[in-house]
Amino acid sequence: MVATDPPAGPARAFPLLFVFLWSTGFIGAKYGLPYAEPLSFLLTRYGLVIVLMTAIALATAAPWPTRRRDWLHIGVSGVLVHAVYLGGVFVAIKHGLSAGVTALVVGMQPLLTGLGSGWLLGEKVSSRQWLGLALGFVGVGLVVSGKLGDGALGPMLIPAVVALLGITAGTLYQKRFCPRFDLRSGSVIQFVPTAVVTAVAVALFEDYRIEWTGQFFFALGWLVLVLSLGAISLLNLLIRSGSAVNVASLFYLTPPTTALIAFFVFGENLSLTAALGMLVAVAGVYLVARPK
Repeated sequence: MVATDPPAGPARAFPLLFVFLWSTGFIGAKYGLPYAEPLSFLLTRYGLVIVLMTAIALATAAPWPTRRRDWLHIGVSGVLVHAVYLGGVFVAIKHGLSAGVTALVVGMQPLLTGLGSGWLLGEKVSSRQWLGLALGFVGVGLVVSGKLGDGALGPMLIPAVVALLGITAGTLYQKRFCPRFDLRSGSVIQFVPTAVVTAVAVALFEDYRIEWTGQFFFALGWLVLVLSLGAISLLNLLIRSGSAVNVASLFYLTPPTTALIAFFVFGENLSLTAALGMLVAVAGVYLVARPK
């Protein structure tokens, strides 16, 4: 965990590292969700992250915001990025929406961010970047096209759409209102209101059912250490240092990367169409993020 901006050299690898770590979140979900209710799983995860990050922040004398509005803005961004996005994804997958459909829905985030960045942030999206956003969306569609399944989507699309809106709004909100904060204390400020909102949802809709199996412990540990501490810290750094559109375009690479990991780890088939989609998505992200 770092509190300040990293050296320029190592920082160049952060986007690819973020994509890889973020993609492994599907592995944690796949391993853990059979043994826990989705929001209960997330609430446990958030509680552990708060304990760990509070200890790190206090042990390293991390600075805390001095203005109330900074606490508020950081907290709101955390609720949107964590409670709304992750809650929607976990609920959708737990109740039968395939990972492919979920990835396709959430994969629209860069397009929504492109629309909102000009209005909310004053960022100019060039015609080349719009072409890249469109190519990225097509690439994601090709990757997940063979995984859509034939079951009725029904109301399970609702939490996936809520997740899409949450991660889009969270990225724009954080870039607009709290682009810079200490990653140690800021993580605590983000996850505390996230845990509160999730606890209320658990009390209303779940019974906090968890089977404490070895597989669940592995999934929980992976999501706490690799995702909540590693990937989220990288996401905050990327939002701090890049445009909202550039950061959002990286999410196009998540479904292809997840499919590639699943091919090696779980032996899932990787079709020629999916491989082509990966190349198209990578080309789209390149067009969005390459220097002018």
